[in-house]
Amino acid sequence: MANIVLYVMAKQNVTTQKSDVALADAASVYCEDEAIRARAEALKIHRFKSGGEPRVVISIMKVIEELTKLNPGITVESIGQTDIIIEKASFQKNTPETQRGFREWIKVAVVALICFFGSGFTIMAYHNDIGVSDVLGRIYELVTGQTSDGCTALEVAYSVGLAAGIITFYNHIGGKRFTADPTPLEVEMRNYERDVNQAIVEISGRSGKEKDVN
Repeated sequence: MANIVLYVMAKQNVTTQKSDVALADAASVYCEDEAIRARAEALKIHRFKSGGEPRVVISIMKVIEELTKLNPGITVESIGQTDIIIEKASFQKNTPETQRGFREWIKVAVVALICFFGSGFTIMAYHNDIGVSDVLGRIYELVTGQTSDGCTALEVAYSVGLAAGIITFYNHIGGKRFTADPTPLEVEMRNYERDVNQAIVEISGRSGKEKDVN
């Protein structure tokens, strides 16, 4: 069995409704020996207790230790994450009916209003600070020889171009997107999730709260 290699590709973040979490729930496992692969996938790496912490961090080193105990003589190769964050999800909290509830729509509406008026105020404050209206008025006067009344073709074209530029930059309008590339907001959300996961792992390591495989 010394030549048998077991490959484990662990996920960084796992959400489950199970109380007993197996390795197959948190990682992809491959081995040429199907019996060893089946035993590895069935290895229980954590059990959520009633009233216990809903989120735990499992080190892949502890998983490898248990795998070598379960299958002596094999070689375990980790090609995924070094730590696994497992979170117990509440079934009632994550049902589609609850997600589409009235309170969820209220939250979406409030956030949308904050983003709309907040962005609008920021744009107006920026334009007022750098004097865009004065610049456009001066250009209009130089080109036409007439005094701008503040609502000319230049202001209209600038407003349309600003809206078009924002839509093009975010690559998304309504429920549609122009290309398959992720939007800047999606990229920032992934970066934020990665930073949060890294902070959770570091805090668990410093406080000694990393869980053993059980």
